[in-house]
Amino acid sequence: MSELRSKDVGALDMSEARMELARLAEELAGANRAYHTQDAPDLADADYDALKRRNADIEARFPELKRDDSPSDQVGGPLAEGFSKITHEVRMLSLGNAFEDGDVAEFDGRIRKYLGLREDAALQYTAEPKIDGLSLSLRYEGGNLVYAATRGDGAVGENVTANARMIDNIPQKLDGAPDVLEVRGEVYMSHTDFAALNTRQEARGGKTFANPRNAAAGSLRQLDAEITKSRPLEFFAYAWGALSAPLAETQMGAIERLAELGFQTNPLTQLCDGPDALIAHYQSIDAQRATLGYDIDGVVYKVNDLTLQGRLGFRSTTPRWAIAHKFAAELAWTRLEAIEIQVGRTGALSPVARLQPVTVGGVVVSNATLHNEDYISGRDAKGNPIRDGKDIREGDWVQVYRAGDVIPKVADVDLSKRANGATPYVFPTLCPECQSDAVREEGDAVRRCSGGLICPAQAVEKLKHFVSRGAFDIEGLGAKQVEAFYHDDQLPIKEPADIFSLKERDAAQLAKLKNRDGWGDKSAGNLFDAIDEKRKIPVNRVLFALGLRHVGESASNLLANHYTSWSALETSMIEAADPESAAWEELNGIDGVGKVMASSVVMAFAQGAERASIDRLIAQLDVLDMPRRDTSSSPVAGKTVVFTGTLEKMTRAEAKARAESLGAKVSGSVSAKTDILVAGPGAGSKAKKAADLGIETMDENGWLALIGAA
Repeated sequence: MSELRSKDVGALDMSEARMELARLAEELAGANRAYHTQDAPDLADADYDALKRRNADIEARFPELKRDDSPSDQVGGPLAEGFSKITHEVRMLSLGNAFEDGDVAEFDGRIRKYLGLREDAALQYTAEPKIDGLSLSLRYEGGNLVYAATRGDGAVGENVTANARMIDNIPQKLDGAPDVLEVRGEVYMSHTDFAALNTRQEARGGKTFANPRNAAAGSLRQLDAEITKSRPLEFFAYAWGALSAPLAETQMGAIERLAELGFQTNPLTQLCDGPDALIAHYQSIDAQRATLGYDIDGVVYKVNDLTLQGRLGFRSTTPRWAIAHKFAAELAWTRLEAIEIQVGRTGALSPVARLQPVTVGGVVVSNATLHNEDYISGRDAKGNPIRDGKDIREGDWVQVYRAGDVIPKVADVDLSKRANGATPYVFPTLCPECQSDAVREEGDAVRRCSGGLICPAQAVEKLKHFVSRGAFDIEGLGAKQVEAFYHDDQLPIKEPADIFSLKERDAAQLAKLKNRDGWGDKSAGNLFDAIDEKRKIPVNRVLFALGLRHVGESASNLLANHYTSWSALETSMIEAADPESAAWEELNGIDGVGKVMASSVVMAFAQGAERASIDRLIAQLDVLDMPRRDTSSSPVAGKTVVFTGTLEKMTRAEAKARAESLGAKVSGSVSAKTDILVAGPGAGSKAKKAADLGIETMDENGWLALIGAA
């Protein structure tokens, strides 16, 4: 189990992933209890974030392994005993995290894309310190404080009303507030008050606290409110829950309104125009951390316009319109003992740093990613210097950081400790597994083996992917078994079709798998039965299992839902080899499919060797059509819809999501298969083509009336 902790997510097989998810669920549940329930955290924030990120990455790679108690679906921790419960009228959610400046730009980009905003369109955010304390919700009715509750698990919190009344800067009565107002914020303790409290505790032989956050949480969650009264707690307000009337039209306006009502709000909260301004304010706050007098662990960014917040909405546990930009990663220095090259299923040559083991934030790190050959040489993909142009060499003293990332990274090199005679690392131009040329295409940051099916590393990795959880998921045939069968002389598995002829070959050649080491009559029989069970499988899983470049699980589902059957998919991909064909136009017209993905799928059906391998596989299977969702009452179920021109009442993303939820297919181009064209202002050639083809055309109001959303 300990070896799995540092193993790359991409290298985990299904069994290992299941074990890791179980470990992570247990470890994160314990961390949540320690942090939220016992007020005695046993993990640093960066370590906790790293575990959460690792759990999320494993779930993304093996979605069907997601546990019922997945940490991804949990907010906060279990309630402490001794407190009554309060159900939040509006859930108290957590925030997504950003760790690097690029994450902030991506956050802004996602919001603009979702809302349909141009890059140069005005979009303001608020930026405020992320207080490291205990979340609290205060409910006022008719201006009177009626109860206070901790976040708890996000849905239900602990009733700490009596304790909250003991905090001096929490108003007991409000003038001019909405009839119902839930004010949310953070209970914290200043550094000065924390030091004084620990001095008093030590003098009387009582419990001392590890940090101000522990002290604040432990003080608020006392069953005896008089103890809370004796502790110097404070409260910053920064959000709200249930409201009978809006506080303002903007986030900043609402914060100012809370201040007018008598709440302490953070003076460092600032309006920012775009990612550059957000990062500049982040750096300003970071520079002031030592002088603030209270603990913060990052900066929170929120879309300022509350109408846009409403349109953006929420994911399962986080809002789309906000993110927490965490402060710097934990760092450590160690020696880079070797650089090794791993070859993946798409032929990518990935350099890995083998390190002298070092503890980074409580985790022993012995491997780190080096990204690609440019990163090793000290430049980016455009040739610009990184790390001041310092390259990375074997034997170097390197800085390793984690910052919540699942895979540790090498951040810097100490040239003063570089050995005399150390030579620059020469990235291989031949595949280390099969000696085929390793080619780097123009515009690609990665060098790839050109060997294809003759490369054992690619073949084995493709087979491992084929039997993975999101693909065929054959019980008893995991990564280790696949590798053993690949090198087996009597019962080799060199391609996916070989899996389904294994039982027949075992009988015909008297290979008798049951008599081999590690196998018995029962285990061999179970494997053959498990293989036979997967002969019937939906088209989306077959497509994903093929491991085509640029075609992941989401893309496989997208294509399968569009074509619905393997025969339709296969026929269309063969026809799409002609770039002038209607099939190529249809493929590229699928919303979410670009030319790169389309070319990858078409190429798989056009290349002789790969196509023959796919045909041999399909001959062994009964590929099931995609199930139809129950949209019997939908007026657009089964219809192909194209949106063109400017939509004025919703963004393109919103329109697409709504149409698909009603059972429609959304395409990006008009063809004879189009049923409805929704044309807004500025509709051009698509409207003309629809008219020529006699396709039903309507404006946005007509569409909304049709689907019952006018």
